[in-house]
Amino acid sequence: MSNRIRNKFKQLKKKDKKAFVVYICAGDPDLDKTVELVLALDKAGADIIELGVPYSDPMADGPVNQAACERALASGTTMIGVLDAVKRIREKTKIPILFFTYLNPIMAYGHEQFASDAVAAGVDGVLLLDLPPEEDKPLFQALRKGGLATVCLSAPNTLAERKQFLAKHSRGFLYYVCRLGVTGERKTLPEDLDQQVAALKQANDVPVCIGFGISTPEQAAQAAEYGDGVIVGSHLVNLIKEHGQDESLVSIIADRAQVLATAVHEA
Repeated sequence: MSNRIRNKFKQLKKKDKKAFVVYICAGDPDLDKTVELVLALDKAGADIIELGVPYSDPMADGPVNQAACERALASGTTMIGVLDAVKRIREKTKIPILFFTYLNPIMAYGHEQFASDAVAAGVDGVLLLDLPPEEDKPLFQALRKGGLATVCLSAPNTLAERKQFLAKHSRGFLYYVCRLGVTGERKTLPEDLDQQVAALKQANDVPVCIGFGISTPEQAAQAAEYGDGVIVGSHLVNLIKEHGQDESLVSIIADRAQVLATAVHEA
């Protein structure tokens, strides 16, 4: 089944380029701005958008992304609202959109109804942070049946056999969490990043995207040398926090994203 995330990696591979993936939290500072930000990020060079669905207990997120969830919830953001925002985004762009979410919001919505409504809205995939793929096969099957890519997470301490399992069950790409802990900016990348990513690539031919802690063009370029894509989240989310009430918010985020996109695409 055709999927925008998978197709994007195929297109980039033909051009010998890596994917620049951007995370923002839907509803931060509000859903109207989220729509504007996604459209601007698309023009700035983002290849895929990770759209966080705000949740009250985002255990895998660090302080920056947790605060973004709190701001989004305070602005009245709901799953229905996020899906509606995706519909508005789809009126103007075909950029792949991956929902970055936890299990509870989907279970509260109803997983089969969610899968149907997400595809209808224009969502291309789901990354479930707190649900390993073997723990609820019917849910993953429902998501995939509807045409959604299911992205899995692998970490530095993931065992070799487990890496193979996660790569096999990833659709779209495999998200490599390059550091233990939660999301957040870091000053340097792990020294063994190249070895870690190489081990993942040996497990399967699914694209590997590197995230957690990347915040500078230099880091983005270095990560792009090893992986098939680079994910930047907390760095841009922190800028949204700083400039959330500024009239120039969208241009500030787009300008910074363009610098990072160039670093990834030229690596």
